[in-house]
Amino acid sequence: MSFFEPSPVLLAFIFAQRFVFFEVLAALALLRIFVGRGIARLPALLTLMICAAAVFATFAPALNLQTLPLYADIARVQALGGGMAMPLMASGVFATSLFIPQRRWRWIDMLHLLGVIAFLGLWIATRL
Repeated sequence: MSFFEPSPVLLAFIFAQRFVFFEVLAALALLRIFVGRGIARLPALLTLMICAAAVFATFAPALNLQTLPLYADIARVQALGGGMAMPLMASGVFATSLFIPQRRWRWIDMLHLLGVIAFLGLWIATRL
């Protein structure tokens, strides 16, 4: 492996970070919004808004939307901590629904936990 040939693990992490994590988390949040009751919908709604902002920041340059006012701020937040701050923040907000008794379909939380473990494992593997 040379300097100009990145490892497959790094490429998989970048792909998951940019094109998989936020979309899957948004789908889980949307599901929680539809089936949740009461206050259990609030963390899911906030997570959905964070995920929508991240997806917008990812695809805005391709759609020539980077001149919109919020793009620079969202892209800056998305780049914090090597790109890990925003996924962990969105995931942390969604994880607060674990402590809300009115949530339904607890398997959504298990899928979320498995996804976060896989994402963090991939991130750790890129650091080794």
